[in-house]
Amino acid sequence: MTYDDIPHLSAKIKPKQQKVELEMAIDTLNPNYCRSKGEQIALNVDGACADETSTYSSKLMDKQTFCSSQTTSNTSRYAAALYRQGELHLTPLHGILQLRPSFSYLDKADAKHREREAANEAGDSSQDEAEDDVKQITVRFSRPESEQARQRRVQSYEFLQKKHAEEPWVHLHYYGLRDSRSEHERQYLLCPGSSGVENTELVKSPSEYLMMLMPPSQEEEKDKPVAPSNVLSMAQLRTLPLADQIKILMKNVKVMPFANLMSLLGPSIDSVAVLRGIQKVAMLVQGNWVVKSDILYPKDSSSPHSGVPAEVLCRGRDFVMWKFTQSRWVVRKEVATVTKLCAEDVKDFLEHMAVVRINKGWEFILPYDGEFIKKHPDVVQRQHMLWTGIQAKLEKVYNLVKETMPKKPDAQSGPAGLVCGDQRIQVAKTKAQQNHALLERELQRRKEQLRVPAVPPGVRIKEEPVSEEGEEDEEQEAEEEPMDTSPSGLHSKLANGLPLGRAAGTDSFNGHPPQGCASTPVARELKAFVEATFQRQFVLTLSELKRLFNLHLASLPPGHTLFSGISDRMLQDTVLAAGCKQILVPFPPQTAASPDEQKVFALWESGDMSDQHRQVLLEIFSKNYRVRRNMIQSRLTQECGEDLSKQEVDKVLKDCCVSYGGMWYLKGTVQS
Repeated sequence: MTYDDIPHLSAKIKPKQQKVELEMAIDTLNPNYCRSKGEQIALNVDGACADETSTYSSKLMDKQTFCSSQTTSNTSRYAAALYRQGELHLTPLHGILQLRPSFSYLDKADAKHREREAANEAGDSSQDEAEDDVKQITVRFSRPESEQARQRRVQSYEFLQKKHAEEPWVHLHYYGLRDSRSEHERQYLLCPGSSGVENTELVKSPSEYLMMLMPPSQEEEKDKPVAPSNVLSMAQLRTLPLADQIKILMKNVKVMPFANLMSLLGPSIDSVAVLRGIQKVAMLVQGNWVVKSDILYPKDSSSPHSGVPAEVLCRGRDFVMWKFTQSRWVVRKEVATVTKLCAEDVKDFLEHMAVVRINKGWEFILPYDGEFIKKHPDVVQRQHMLWTGIQAKLEKVYNLVKETMPKKPDAQSGPAGLVCGDQRIQVAKTKAQQNHALLERELQRRKEQLRVPAVPPGVRIKEEPVSEEGEEDEEQEAEEEPMDTSPSGLHSKLANGLPLGRAAGTDSFNGHPPQGCASTPVARELKAFVEATFQRQFVLTLSELKRLFNLHLASLPPGHTLFSGISDRMLQDTVLAAGCKQILVPFPPQTAASPDEQKVFALWESGDMSDQHRQVLLEIFSKNYRVRRNMIQSRLTQECGEDLSKQEVDKVLKDCCVSYGGMWYLKGTVQS
């Protein structure tokens, strides 16, 4: 049944309110109509007695009322279109109404229900009382209404609703879609003239006509926000004054070299003006610019973690920045001890300007910018004076004694003051001579080791890798961050990833291959493959590693060096030399795992913040074949000294483990 086939009973309209009410019949003979529901609704609305005021005279819900509502207040952007014989006829619209079902009969049913309840209560009370009590009636005369009171009453919602209800309905006659009168009215949607002479009004260009038809909305013409909080538009940023550009960039980036700032601002910006502006919003640390604390923490703000006011946060962050002017490294516990701030606030300070290094601390995020220091000595001197004043303030606030102050800056932190060119040349020559002597001794030591025929049985040789900066930098870093060598430390229970009782029988030279093997092209290619593989998958069995290696060989071109033949022993030695350790997982006695599947290797240090968590997890699996999650959670909390979030624990488990049957296993060790 179509919309036009439904017999319409009546239609009415309130012209002032532009409100239409349409009442249409419901086909009660349709098999989809539930007659019992219709009778129940009519009974609830009209009651048992039917009269002229009844909504449903047939004692059956046989009609439905639809009321109109405005869909939009601005109809100037809409038109009715009729396409006929290759022509598009447009008619502007002055109002758009949407018809929705009206459920006013439910309100009437509720009113009937309340009336019946009130009548029942009144009947009960009249039976209980022999005669009505005489009640005193108080008569009050209303005072004249003031003008202000009348205006408030006229503007009230109740008065407006009453006025709307008083407007009479104008009854309309409905004509169907195929009626001749409807067809006659539809002809008004067509433009009567078809020749060019009669269409003299269409003399504008197509773009102008479309602009008249769809004018721009007022909402689109409003000014857009200057600087979004999460997205930085460079095109919009460059329309701001230079000082605002620098402030917004530094507030978002937090740490930036001066060269990068100039490249973001554009080549047409004067560097002198940028230098003048950057000193208002940032401080110089190791040749780089770090945003000031009061920019990140305004006066009336507070910590989202602890609720500490902005003044205390600025003081703590200034202490961290000052520490980085003295050294490349900062220890979080030391900062928390001095500033008395919570761990989350201190971590926020450090993440703004540093990256964490396992067993070392937090390192400044950018390298020392000596080029800027050399090019702008006046700015460096001015910043040094500012830091001297901040240091004096911090000493007074935090009661820092002179003994705790660094005696001299770190070698990597750059000069604290100005140094002339001759002195720099002399220092560079001296350091080059020292490095040359160290390299000569190292070369002689390696030659002597190559002449050694074999390693005596029972003797374990420990080799320390030589860094590219030389041994002097390693000794310097060791003085700054001493490693934990106490027996209670985390790594004291494992030797090369093995328990101390089992590590004595290994012959892998403490995790390094024999001298001379690592320099061959085959060894270098094999080590590159192992390092790349373990960076993607932190835990692998020997069986899985061999499978991945065979797939890697299949992708190589013919004649590659790796086709010369790689033994299992060479593959295992390369894995240990790449910083991995073997985890002796206690497999159950009835396990069906092959010997290669029982050899489990794990990357011990990858350089990210989860290394310590993974090491604790691997230590757990060196004593347990399978573990429950709550045990892992408690052990991580105990070893790391802080409560880990669910996301951090999930990341560690995803890197190293798989879940099966409610238990957690190391990857490759679960036997289904």
